[in-house]
Amino acid sequence: MTLSRKIRVLFDIVQEYYWPSMEPVIKAYAADERYELFLKAGPNQKRRFGILLVSRQSEVEQLYLGRGYKITRDDSGFDIVFCGDTLKNPSRYGNALLVNLDHGPCIKTLRYRNLLKQPETQYVVCAEGPYRVKKLTEYGLDKRETVIMEGFPKLDTFFNGTYSRDEVVKRHSLDPAKSIVLYAPTYKPTSIPMVAKGLPDVLDRYNVVVKLHPYSWNGKYAPHEQHRVFERLAKRHPNLHLVPPDIHDIMPYLFAADTMISEASSVINEFLALGRCGIIYDIDDNQCHSDGEPHLAEKASAWLTGAFVHVDSPEGIARAIEEALNPSDIRRVELTNAKNFIYVNADGTAASKVKAKIENFMNESGRST
Repeated sequence: MTLSRKIRVLFDIVQEYYWPSMEPVIKAYAADERYELFLKAGPNQKRRFGILLVSRQSEVEQLYLGRGYKITRDDSGFDIVFCGDTLKNPSRYGNALLVNLDHGPCIKTLRYRNLLKQPETQYVVCAEGPYRVKKLTEYGLDKRETVIMEGFPKLDTFFNGTYSRDEVVKRHSLDPAKSIVLYAPTYKPTSIPMVAKGLPDVLDRYNVVVKLHPYSWNGKYAPHEQHRVFERLAKRHPNLHLVPPDIHDIMPYLFAADTMISEASSVINEFLALGRCGIIYDIDDNQCHSDGEPHLAEKASAWLTGAFVHVDSPEGIARAIEEALNPSDIRRVELTNAKNFIYVNADGTAASKVKAKIENFMNESGRST
């Protein structure tokens, strides 16, 4: 690539919890002197006193500055813009190449809905594997967007020595002799009311760590009761370890966990990349958006059947954990098959391959000169 100037790349991170999905790609570009990088934070609002929405934008910007990155609040003047979701008012970004990296490989309909709402905007849409390409095609988005399948860069940190199980054990004073069970629900639709009832029954046998979605803490999109129920449990049960709200990165906890419980969160699929058996709590599959479209593109009760253990009652959680920690040979085969269906390049190379593909687009379009 012959350059007369550095290519300007904006990572429009919007939500602080998008950071782990962006970081491997940010680092790949930061290591290349041909590029000039900028990070942009969104309002990151938090509800206080049940009424006021308070912006944390300046606070988040300081975090990025502390990591050595340039911060901007501008939208124009960039050659490439990476986003963790569709952009608000995408015309503000001019002729930049828009790359929809997404922040989690979940089974919700939201990503497709958001892309369909912007028929005049074309993105390079990053698909983590065959399943995502299939769903984008079913929604007709393959005809509108440029779809690339190079893996999910967020997972690179699983395979390059970034995390240590011992670090998580020490951070929360866990018993190193016991298995780690991670509960990581989404905020909507959620299994929190049911699983909160069942977890006390297993606290004497396992290290139970609860990592909530950020929206379960900030009160904007979900009630504060979603975190308060676990704060009460943690006070009564010292063996329940609640990850504090200022820790957004779930990846170290997924890496350390021997099994995990969730329902419709993207972390189900992220945990699958490790080749370990997780647990899906079968929630009501009929919850819908205001326009009647289901929240989920797949029924939670039918997702990864054969690979992951399914449970539909608080009383069944103990049995499900035991089964997930001791998967049968047949289940191990299903885990491998499912992983290959969801992902390509689940080996630490996805970020570099996404970057290489974007460079090809830049060269083909003449934007790199």
